[in-house]
Amino acid sequence: MPELKRLHASHAPAVLDFELSNRAYFAASVSDRGDDYFEQFTDRYNALLAEQEAGGCAFYVLLAEDGSVLGRFNLVNIENRTAELGYRVAEHAAGRGVATETVRELCRLAARRHGLRVLRAATSHQNVASHRVLTKSGFVPIGPADPADLGGKPGTWYQCDLVTLRAQGLSSGSGASPA
Repeated sequence: MPELKRLHASHAPAVLDFELSNRAYFAASVSDRGDDYFEQFTDRYNALLAEQEAGGCAFYVLLAEDGSVLGRFNLVNIENRTAELGYRVAEHAAGRGVATETVRELCRLAARRHGLRVLRAATSHQNVASHRVLTKSGFVPIGPADPADLGGKPGTWYQCDLVTLRAQGLSSGSGASPA
C-alpha cells in the first residue's frame, strides 16, 4: 500500500527517477522544469530540504512498496495558517484515485501536523484531472489564476477551508464530495 512520507535526503534518487521518468507526461499539463532543474538537481533538492527545515514549506512523497515515488505533494508558502498545495502523480498511477486520496490525506496532515486552516491550489483550465481532484477533495473555485502562476497558461485558483472540511467529515477518505 502506498505511503505518504515527509521528504527526506534519502528520497533523492527516487525523486530524480520519478521526475525524469515522467518528464514528458508532466510537460503535457504543466510547464516543463527545464534541463537546468535536472543538471542542478542535487543543489535544488538540498535547498528544498533546508526550506522545509526552516518551516516555510512541507514536502511529501507518496512511496510505493518498492520505494519508488508515485507522487509528490507539497505545501508551500506556509504563512498565517495558510499554504499553497502543489502535486504531481506518476503517469502509471494516474486515473486510479491516487491523487484524490493523497490530497485528502495531505489536507488532514496540513490541519493536524502543520496547524493550517486554509489551502489554496491553482491549476490550468486544460488540466481537467487536477480540477476533478481538487473538487473531490473539498476545494472550491475562488477566481482566475494569473497565467504567470501557471507557466503562461490561464487557470483557476481553488481554496479549501480545512476547518469546515474537517467538521463535515469530507477529508476522512469517505468518498463523499462537497455539494
